[in-house]
Amino acid sequence: MFTLRGTWMRGGTSKCWLFNAVDIDPYVDDTVGLDAVLTAAFGSGDPRQLDGVGGGSSTTSKAAIVRRSSVPGIDVDYLFAQVAVEEATVEWGSDCGNCATAIGLYAVQSGLVAVDDTTTVVRMRNRNTGAVLQAEIPTPGGHVPSEGTAAVPGTTALGVPVGLTFTGLATDRVTLLPTGQPVDHITMAGSVFAGSFVRAGAPAAFFAAEDLGLTGAEGVAALGPVVSTLVDLRRQAALAMGLVGPSDPVTHAVPKVGVVGPPVDYRTATGDLVRADDYDVSVRMLSMMAPHPAIGLTSAVAVAAAATVQGSVVAARARIGWPGSLRIGTDAGVLRVDHAVDEHGILHSVTLHRAVRRIATADLFVAPSLPALVG
Repeated sequence: MFTLRGTWMRGGTSKCWLFNAVDIDPYVDDTVGLDAVLTAAFGSGDPRQLDGVGGGSSTTSKAAIVRRSSVPGIDVDYLFAQVAVEEATVEWGSDCGNCATAIGLYAVQSGLVAVDDTTTVVRMRNRNTGAVLQAEIPTPGGHVPSEGTAAVPGTTALGVPVGLTFTGLATDRVTLLPTGQPVDHITMAGSVFAGSFVRAGAPAAFFAAEDLGLTGAEGVAALGPVVSTLVDLRRQAALAMGLVGPSDPVTHAVPKVGVVGPPVDYRTATGDLVRADDYDVSVRMLSMMAPHPAIGLTSAVAVAAAATVQGSVVAARARIGWPGSLRIGTDAGVLRVDHAVDEHGILHSVTLHRAVRRIATADLFVAPSLPALVG
């Protein structure tokens, strides 16, 4: 058993444990890898994660290892981990925008970056994917915030406002569309499913809701019957996108997968009525093996990217009300995404606004199930 210092943050609608690399590196060597340390710390392998700090859901079983960057123009590097709940495994193939906003505030609160007199900009590099993100935190008078009044759909909790911008998303349509097509068709069990596959924010596959007998505006509970179909479609999309080979193991983190439909009236998980005129496109996503209660930020970036592709599953069902802005209807409410395109119509950047709060700084007593570390 060993003691590991960590910081617990809420970023938007996710909770993440953040570890400074100087604290976790001494416990990771050829004998004990990061997977063993994190799954033990989170209590994975148990659906309740009872013997660890995990929250028993994909949105509360996330971690990141953060370090100062030696790369010019980058302040911090981070490695994002989606820690599985029921299995003692870790997915390293993606990112979490909600956690990235938490990392931005963490970097300021931990002294990893110099604080500006007005707004502190934290330039971050995701080491999983190489993506570069920028977090903006208000620091008036050089004051480091610990609380705020910003709110986001999906939670009534308030927090420090953090603007998160994804940059350098795609240099051309080839980069954005791995298969080269705005729409691909997958045939399974005699049914044909139209999907659009994009690489922006995170690799993502969006399928037409009507092909699954849905509108795209259903509540989380209504998605249960189609989860297994979406999991199978994710596997076929991963093969088509070149993310895995036919003999590679199945991954449940990427591509992100979801259903898309046109705006219709619906009620959120809390019963609030959302009118069709109040948003542009309906989206319901999976997170690992379960319906996501809102939408991950990297998935929202991918939705915005797909909306810029004429004829895509998203663009064909979206009603764009204002250039440079997309309102995504989710089970938690409406998420606004601001985006910019270049002169060729290629997505250049996407900005989202979140609320972040530090919950705790704690010493975790970690006992990986390895003889070398049993004390």
